[in-house]
Amino acid sequence: KQLLGDSLTLRDYDGQVAEAMAMVRALNRMTKAGMPESVRIA
Repeated sequence: KQLLGDSLTLRDYDGQVAEAMAMVRALNRMTKAGMPESVRIA
């Protein structure tokens, strides 16, 4: 949360929704990058 900011900067609702979705996508991408890729053996 600190990395992306505490509040939304855009004033209109549609802009805030788009901004929030962009933050969610960025956070998910960073989380996925830090997760190990598991492979089943046997």
